[in-house]
Amino acid sequence: MTAADSFTGDVTVDPATVEAYQRDGVVVVRGAFSPEDVELARRAVDANLANLSPKAKRASAEDDGAFIEDFCSWQRIPEIERFVRESPAAGIAAQLMGSQTVRLYHDHMLTKEPGTRQRTPWHQDQPYYNVEGTQNTSMWFPVDPVDRESTLEFVAGSHTGEWYMPRTFQDAQAKWFPEGTLSDLPDIEGEPDRWPVVGWALEPGDAVFFNMLTLHAAGGSTRRRRVISIRMLGDDMVHAPRQWTTSPPFDGLVDELPAGVPMDHPLFPVLWPRTAG
Repeated sequence: MTAADSFTGDVTVDPATVEAYQRDGVVVVRGAFSPEDVELARRAVDANLANLSPKAKRASAEDDGAFIEDFCSWQRIPEIERFVRESPAAGIAAQLMGSQTVRLYHDHMLTKEPGTRQRTPWHQDQPYYNVEGTQNTSMWFPVDPVDRESTLEFVAGSHTGEWYMPRTFQDAQAKWFPEGTLSDLPDIEGEPDRWPVVGWALEPGDAVFFNMLTLHAAGGSTRRRRVISIRMLGDDMVHAPRQWTTSPPFDGLVDELPAGVPMDHPLFPVLWPRTAG
């Protein structure tokens, strides 16, 4: 990754990385974010932890370390909005997706406190969502060092395959698609030749970008692991209302945005190209 004036002062992604993203559905971007970006993201996560929204939840058992998630806080936490709008994230996303525009879908804070045993099970993100299309990406940006055992892992190339049944992380309940309408997950660890797993140890300033259909999972964490994840939408993404509550929920959106249209709504601002102000 290099900073280049030819890309409006943002980070230029080399063609090999773009090719890898299209092929594997995931890439690591090393050192594309400045120390100032990292510090802003760290303040954003800490501000979110200090002011959780009604959407926040604990994704670990009470006898385990705290695994805390929160969603859609950019409108109430200035540090999150600034990071979303001003960091290199959207410019990198545009290049990886091959998209002329990048729209925010939602921000997602994920913190595992030291000693959290709870594993994030294998899943895809898009089946939990109310959007459809192929030009999308999620950026997973840790503000603490993450070792290989605690990082996100991915099944390379799984974004081009089928959708799998989304389930709750702690008790594996099907609360989104009706039971039996989608396939259950394959035995990823049991068939490593069929399901190639990739993952990287990360330092602050590194980020992972992945397609919303790429299968991924993560282990527990022996040390604190604070992450801000930015979900972004490209040119072909459209609204796909569900008959059940999505994760995160967007209450009332179905009354304001018809099915099959772009996510042109104040909840989902355009981040790229950048506009004055």
